[in-house]
Amino acid sequence: MPKAKLSREEALRFHLEPRPGKFDITPSVAMSTQRDLSLAYSPGVAVPCEEIARLPETAYDYTNKGNLVAVISNGTAVLGLGNLGALASKPVMEGKAVLFKRFADVNSIDIELDTEDPEEIIQAVRLMGPTFGGINLEDIKAPECFIIEQRLKETMDIPVFHDDQHGTAVICAAGLINALHISGKKLSECKIVLNGAGAAGIACLELIKSMGAKHDNCIMCDTKGVIYQGRTEGMNQWKSAHAAKTDHRTLEEAMKGADVFLGVSVKGAVTQDMVASMAPNAVIFAMANPDPEITPEDAHAVRDDVIVATGRSDYPNQVNNVLGFPYLFRGALDIHARAINDDMKIACARALAELARADVPDEVALAYGRKLSFGRDYIIPTPFDPRLIYMIPPAVAKAGMDTGVARRPIVDMDGYIHDLKARMDPTAQILQGLYARARQAQATMVFAEGDDSRVLRAAVAYQRGGYGRALVVGRQDDVEAKLKSEGLLEAASELEIVNAANTEHLDDYKNFLYERLQRDGFDQKDIHRLAARDRHVFSALMLAHGHADGLVTGVTRKSAHVLDRINSVFDAHAEDGAVGVTAVLHKGRIIFITDTLVHEWPDQNDLADIAEAAVRVARGMGIEPRVAFASFSTFGYPVSERASKMHLAPKVLDERGVDFEYEGEMTVDVALNPEAMKAYPFCRLTGPANILVVPARHSASISTKLLQELAGATLIGPILTGVDKPVQICSTVSTVNDILNMAIMAACRIGQSE
Repeated sequence: MPKAKLSREEALRFHLEPRPGKFDITPSVAMSTQRDLSLAYSPGVAVPCEEIARLPETAYDYTNKGNLVAVISNGTAVLGLGNLGALASKPVMEGKAVLFKRFADVNSIDIELDTEDPEEIIQAVRLMGPTFGGINLEDIKAPECFIIEQRLKETMDIPVFHDDQHGTAVICAAGLINALHISGKKLSECKIVLNGAGAAGIACLELIKSMGAKHDNCIMCDTKGVIYQGRTEGMNQWKSAHAAKTDHRTLEEAMKGADVFLGVSVKGAVTQDMVASMAPNAVIFAMANPDPEITPEDAHAVRDDVIVATGRSDYPNQVNNVLGFPYLFRGALDIHARAINDDMKIACARALAELARADVPDEVALAYGRKLSFGRDYIIPTPFDPRLIYMIPPAVAKAGMDTGVARRPIVDMDGYIHDLKARMDPTAQILQGLYARARQAQATMVFAEGDDSRVLRAAVAYQRGGYGRALVVGRQDDVEAKLKSEGLLEAASELEIVNAANTEHLDDYKNFLYERLQRDGFDQKDIHRLAARDRHVFSALMLAHGHADGLVTGVTRKSAHVLDRINSVFDAHAEDGAVGVTAVLHKGRIIFITDTLVHEWPDQNDLADIAEAAVRVARGMGIEPRVAFASFSTFGYPVSERASKMHLAPKVLDERGVDFEYEGEMTVDVALNPEAMKAYPFCRLTGPANILVVPARHSASISTKLLQELAGATLIGPILTGVDKPVQICSTVSTVNDILNMAIMAACRIGQSE
């Protein structure tokens, strides 16, 4: 599977638009009236202030302290870039903050400290203790990071966690538990070699020693070779603690007979000869980034019994810190922990290992486009496994309670797990799954409007994202000029630019089109104009002839015009079963509204067809459908002739014997609000509807655009279904992300009958 390629221009634009940076801060309480302001600030705020002064522990009840983490750096070890300074580290720290929110619903603020003096950092962080429920140290170079973390742990009563050390160590430990389970070895009996005596390496070795690895069986190496007892060159107190009693002096010597290699060093540090010299069923964790100490293919070329993990997402068994730190903090925050101790880290590692051994849900396998099952190529869970949020924090919290660092132990663990499940935004999981499926599909996608900069940027993102090949319809010089103006000129050599003048298939296209349209008043000249000069028709002809797998268009012309042109090549009329479904993503919910593109005024039979089409779309996105026929009336009241078709449509589905939930007619609040639905105990829906079939195209359009403009909802669609090939029509106000999302829908064949 191709690895995603990112350009400097794309990365800079991502951080610039729609606003500089990667997150906003929004209030969680109403701030609309004078009364709201009085309660939020003066005079109402005085009451919780007095309560906290009287009982400091109530700060967790009346402020956001209990769900707020500081991500702190001085920029002395930024990713693999070195000492860039505090200011240049801010994009990374903002990124860490949004990962906290995305994966564990932890609020986080980045703080960059402009000093390299450990004492100044310790003092600054210590003084911020009342604000936060936890401290995540990041990208601070060794050995200062050890000093800073240790001193802060000693002086602060909230968790202090240096993720570069312990995050890597926890995920490494989880993978190692499972790798040794497969190889049939005990940790206490393994010879372990670690290369890279920095923060992460030392933390990895310390954690696995606390889990049972024997000191005498562990050898640590750095750039000068083996760290042995008596060595003086390049030593410090942290390296000395792991000095081995051994005659080995080089990594090559240490690797002979080793059961486990842990690498947090540099590309190419391990050779194939070293791999060959290891013990049977050896375990290799080559975690150097961006390129591992040895690639899995090079290791497996020497022997097929090794289990290999890396830090990269394009190889199996990725050691990814995002599997650890969000959930460690989630569990620690939820017990108001004073610290994150070794027992909590080990509990996290064991829970991750257990999760990888469990059956993988269909939605995870669907997202990754392949069956995932415990084995040599799957010893660590995937970062987007939805079970992480409710399996890892409880294990961490329990360990914290058992070891006495919890201020407020969790009494109802089952209720806690239920609350964790409710925290996560399912829409993010759905989109991630679709993007993963698209990367597996490797569809060739036609972007019909190469004269629009948004389309070109989406095409570049599609191809560089590793989702497949992007074909751009346009003239070479026009496309190159547009790419140059967008700072993407080098993409001109990557994208394939196609048009009627440079294709060898034009005659075939025209013959096909003439055969379809000759009895509809089109002569040969009309056909030539359509096939050679209309990019929507030309693109559709490419798709019809198998020269592409999907088509995205509609950014530069109204959808009615584009749909008319598509109909020249495909049967995309209402009477042919075409339907437009718009996915509305808002505040963790996804609702499908139909028909937003094709049917002007459907009758009850059309509405039943539309419901079935929407169900195909929902299931294609991994969502079990619940359909509501929406109206201004609910189950016959008030009586209105114009609502009768909404009342009759469910009866049509009754006769068809469909295999999904549906009900109606009903008002939108009854369909979406469980409390309102309780007034109708006979309702057949088992939960809030996620598909709204509305009476007409105009009401669908009004609904979706109102949600977008006033509520800030994200729209995907209209997703065109019921057409022979994956064709998706964007709107003229589509952003680059909107266009890319539609390409992903086409690549995943959402709404297609298989």
